[in-house]
Amino acid sequence: MTVRVFVNERGVDAPAGGAVADALRAFDPALAARIEAGDGHVTDARGIAVPLDTRLGPGTILRAVPGRARADGSDADA
Repeated sequence: MTVRVFVNERGVDAPAGGAVADALRAFDPALAARIEAGDGHVTDARGIAVPLDTRLGPGTILRAVPGRARADGSDADA
């Protein structure tokens, strides 16, 4: 069974009971690998950082942002 969620404005089917990381893998496995390795972050529809182990609900809206910048706008390398 799956739930429909949205990653970067694109609908994807993620495993029911799955986590944000599962939605990322369904959306773009390469991007998911980068973010899981710490090269990027994920926010919710409000722009608040979301941990990769956060459970998904139907209609969850996520934005996956590759790169070193953190959700608070600061540079992780600074």
